[in-house]
Amino acid sequence: MLDTETPQQQIDPAVWRTVGTVLVGGLAVLFDTTIVAVGLHTLATELHTSVATIQWVSTGYLLALGVTIPIAGWAQRVFGSKRLWMIALTFFLIGSVLSSLSWNAGSLITFRVVQGVGGGIMLPLMSTLVMQAAGGRNIGKVMSVVSLPTAVGPVLGPVIGGLILEHLHWSWMFWVNVPFCVAGLVLSAIFLPKDGPVQSVRLDLAGLALMAPGLVGVLFGLSNSSKPGAFTRADVLVPLIAGLALLAGFAVRALRGRGPALVDVTLLKHWPLASSSALLFLSGITLYGAMLLLPLYFQQLRGTSVLQAGLLLIPQGIGTLVTRSISGRLSDTMGARWLAIAGFFIVLVGTVPFAFADQHTSEWWLMAALLVRGAGLGIVMVPLMALGFRGLSRQEVPDASIITRIAQQVGGSVGTAVLAAILTGAAATATSAGALSGAFRETFWWAIGFTAAGLVISFALPGTPKTAASAPDSVERG
Repeated sequence: MLDTETPQQQIDPAVWRTVGTVLVGGLAVLFDTTIVAVGLHTLATELHTSVATIQWVSTGYLLALGVTIPIAGWAQRVFGSKRLWMIALTFFLIGSVLSSLSWNAGSLITFRVVQGVGGGIMLPLMSTLVMQAAGGRNIGKVMSVVSLPTAVGPVLGPVIGGLILEHLHWSWMFWVNVPFCVAGLVLSAIFLPKDGPVQSVRLDLAGLALMAPGLVGVLFGLSNSSKPGAFTRADVLVPLIAGLALLAGFAVRALRGRGPALVDVTLLKHWPLASSSALLFLSGITLYGAMLLLPLYFQQLRGTSVLQAGLLLIPQGIGTLVTRSISGRLSDTMGARWLAIAGFFIVLVGTVPFAFADQHTSEWWLMAALLVRGAGLGIVMVPLMALGFRGLSRQEVPDASIITRIAQQVGGSVGTAVLAAILTGAAATATSAGALSGAFRETFWWAIGFTAAGLVISFALPGTPKTAASAPDSVERG
């Protein structure tokens, strides 16, 4: 508890007010994606369109994120943190209301893009607001709270989506966002610190022309890889290769230092940020890739409904909740290295049972494995997210937020794409439940391989952090 901590450990109540305010508004964004994902087939039926068309409800949102995430740092300097947060949250609110009122697939896709514009600003800005408020102190403890929806969203989202689809009209998948958005706007107006003088900063248009379509190309290509043919398809290879080329061009241009870059990639010379971004990429694969596999395993192999599959995944969320606050506290004193090693190892242990499971394996045994897996995710995520901000100045935090968010976003897309392609290929010739269970086992071994890679790379992370007091270059209060 705060009142039992030493003065060096206490967190200013104003920081907690910022954390709570950001958390309320951010809940809508972080739950929205997983809620909508489980409802695509229902949306296709209700709006009288094909699944291929309705998939753009998710793809359009994802591409809007790709366009807007890179400009979050520039927009914050121009508009101010509080003002930009409220603008982005308003965009998300408007997009949610309009999505609820959609009359056909085209209108829903358009309004989801509006949501994505707001969400793309909010995702990196959440970390920026909190890290700047914390001033480099107790980063792990604070991050363990503000990043909570990132961890439990993929678990609770399908449950909420399943409940809505079973008992309410599909439009409630979007109406459910409205109370969070309205409450978030009210709390933001009251509790977020007032913006200081804004800067007149020129937008790096050339950088934007390289980075935004580059990120969109990568995300779009990966989103198409779940179709038959996977990574041999032209609509996967062309945007993916073009996107990577544009991102490489952006990096080369930014490193040459011709004026202020849209995102300061030279920050990746800072080893804590570079190493945490690499592992956040892998943890994105581990979390989101497996969150594709796990519901499919329960639904396709064991015949559960969407809601039942979501309920079976709750132990993973419980495991995450139990360990993340402890992990946040420990990361402020012992650093990220050993926590990440322990976390990835526990995730690996919790995933291995699925590599041996079939349609007859005890659900209680698998739920116990999910509890262990969730505990590992709770241990590993917070130290990695906190590590990326250690030793950075207040002015560098926005760009670091963008870099870490892109690492997670692309990692999640890669994990989903690769594991979906492996599962599709392995299951293509499956004509029995036994063969299908073999396809799932093969794919889970790949997920274990990605986790093992994260475990090995964790040994290269920095050790025990310096305290804020002994690190004058760390984030300062403003």
